[in-house]
Amino acid sequence: MECIRLRVKDIDFANNLLIIRAGKGEKDRTTILPDEIKESLREHLQRMKKLHDQDLAKGYGITALPDALAKKYTNANKEWAWQWVFPS
Repeated sequence: MECIRLRVKDIDFANNLLIIRAGKGEKDRTTILPDEIKESLREHLQRMKKLHDQDLAKGYGITALPDALAKKYTNANKEWAWQWVFPS
């Protein structure tokens, strides 16, 4: 489930980190981003960004946000950083 809940903003390529939010024990933690998957993950995100841009142009492309953030930042649900890394 932790992998499925990754958002684009949770990947830090510069520091080789993944940020796991609300994981075991409902705590946030960081883990290492393996070098072996960095390039394929970067390519995957480029493909997903193109799809996201196409979806936005069609009036779609929004994602669910935690309750307080959805109220505070009304357009954040369309921002790339908040999109799922592995959308369905």
